[in-house]
Amino acid sequence: MTTPSSGLNLDKTRSGSTATAARKGEPVLSVRGLSKHFPIRSSGLVRRRIGDVHAVCDVSFDIHERETVCIVGESGCGKTTTGRLVLNLIESSAGSVTWQGRDLTKLSSKQMRPLRRDMQIVFQDPFASLDPRMTVNELIAEPLRIHGMYRGESDGKGQVRDLLAQVGLNPEHGSRYAHEFSGGQRQRIGIARALALKPKLIVLDEPVSALDVSIQAGVINLLEDLQTEYGLSYMFISHDLSVIRHIADRIVVMYLGKVVETADVDELFRLPSHPYTQALMSAIPLPDPTKERERKRILLTGDVPSPVNPPSGCRFRTRCQKFANELTNPQREWCVNVEPTLEAKFENHSAACHFAAARTDILELGEQEAEVPPTLAQWPTGTPSDEQAAKPMVCMPEETPAREPTRLGADADVDEEGQVVIGGETV
Repeated sequence: MTTPSSGLNLDKTRSGSTATAARKGEPVLSVRGLSKHFPIRSSGLVRRRIGDVHAVCDVSFDIHERETVCIVGESGCGKTTTGRLVLNLIESSAGSVTWQGRDLTKLSSKQMRPLRRDMQIVFQDPFASLDPRMTVNELIAEPLRIHGMYRGESDGKGQVRDLLAQVGLNPEHGSRYAHEFSGGQRQRIGIARALALKPKLIVLDEPVSALDVSIQAGVINLLEDLQTEYGLSYMFISHDLSVIRHIADRIVVMYLGKVVETADVDELFRLPSHPYTQALMSAIPLPDPTKERERKRILLTGDVPSPVNPPSGCRFRTRCQKFANELTNPQREWCVNVEPTLEAKFENHSAACHFAAARTDILELGEQEAEVPPTLAQWPTGTPSDEQAAKPMVCMPEETPAREPTRLGADADVDEEGQVVIGGETV
């Protein structure tokens, strides 16, 4: 039986070689070009479709057996929607989710039901996801009853008691209700429900974001112990890079519905290449208060653009320090006109940035070191051609008219909000 740890086990490391070994063979889950647009409708009697919220756009990644893939990004970037799309809890607009050779996006609710035994989810708010009218024993027994795995009253109660013990809860407390437990205990109840059907993949939607640091440590160590014992694969959704650094094998960074960078955990923290990833890592607090006070953070300016009308070209350019302060106008034309693709910059390390360059001094104090240029891709030169600049952006409707290329002359500049200004007018 697994005995959960009481504190964060810092001796447990997930090295790049371990992560690579975990990915040998075919992935258990393969996501390709996954997109989700929520329609915006007009008010009134006849509610016409007048636009779309581009919640998730062209997301691709794989999850292998015993691997933990972490999806990270700020609130509203599409992390939770991606998790629900993967489990086919909401219908996708485009793309595929392949599980054991079957595309889940093409299956009906009835066809999905037997597959749900292998794929479970732990929700962010355990109190909202647990029925307040059911005891803990009833909550954990519910999935077993639904899938015909509850082996009579005597054996079934034994199954529930074993599950409670596995997640570090006293089986004698099974007659209590969810409101009688602490936040960390309620999260363990949610994990027990997810484990009841012996799944192969668990989607963990910010499972520790609302918990104290000490309670976070216990839940994270519990998840790692359960993964080792049962061979689970995790899709871990979070905005806390400190937690992700401990549990992840591979990280997928999202911004405004798109993947902007992906790499093994050690590689990403060693060579963060996308300006957004660098800003996220700059927000990680240092344990030494003196170093923390002396540290120079990367502060993002401006607001997150609306997913209803995302910026042309690179979606991050309106908040990008490199775009505003380091690039020339010919280079900025690539960011304004051409949508960057997710391509390999280093070995097993991809980023969606025309001018990606790794920084090695984000989590260390001292003089800023020179950026490390990508080894597997070159920066574009000159300016984009009219054909490249007018190419429609991914996820835009087919009827979207062709865009006129934006050319930046000597009079073009970038204002404090990250917007391109030409002749006093914002482009």
